[in-house]
Amino acid sequence: MNHISLQPNQQAITPNKIICVGRNYVAHIEELGNEITQAIAENMVLFGKPNSAIGLDLNAKHGGLDGEDLHYEAELCFLVKNHKFVAIAIGLDLTKRNLQTKLRNKGLPWERSKAFDGSALFSDFVPLSNISDELNFSLEIDGKTRQQGDVGLMIYKPQQILAEITKFCSLQDGDIVMTGTPSGVGLVNSGKKFEAKLYDGDQLLVSQRWSVK
Repeated sequence: MNHISLQPNQQAITPNKIICVGRNYVAHIEELGNEITQAIAENMVLFGKPNSAIGLDLNAKHGGLDGEDLHYEAELCFLVKNHKFVAIAIGLDLTKRNLQTKLRNKGLPWERSKAFDGSALFSDFVPLSNISDELNFSLEIDGKTRQQGDVGLMIYKPQQILAEITKFCSLQDGDIVMTGTPSGVGLVNSGKKFEAKLYDGDQLLVSQRWSVK
């Protein structure tokens, strides 16, 4: 089983599963050429990843040098305990974009493009006493900002997400909820340096660096 770390004592947590929100930022929906329909506005898009999706390394491809290209998506991520969000991190949801498009066009599930091994990367999680409206994050690649997001830009806010998930799914202690990505997603290229930063207002809560293999 794969683990994530909880600051400040670097406690090891073993999530059972990851629940992800799709299409939660208007600009991201538009950049992928999707429409903001009434169905999306009224029905939260949710999908899952297993524990085996948690990885440590950021790879440009899945399946080796001849594997499938990956796209990055930076997201606010919450850790669950006692049916509440108790910690927060910045994470990357890695996607096989070409495969996802083919599956979506055929009306098929996304899991083959989203739930593969190593498709979820996380910074350390930091304790969270309350969910601030000023939570925000950024992703830099080789020092240039590629993504920026905050709670205010979300179609569905964190507590709405938690309430919707628990209508159909029991969240266990240690489970992770990934809340969707803003615009600016793109291809993961070998040799690039990624740095994700999570803030509460101007206060840096946690950051994470990855070097693409």
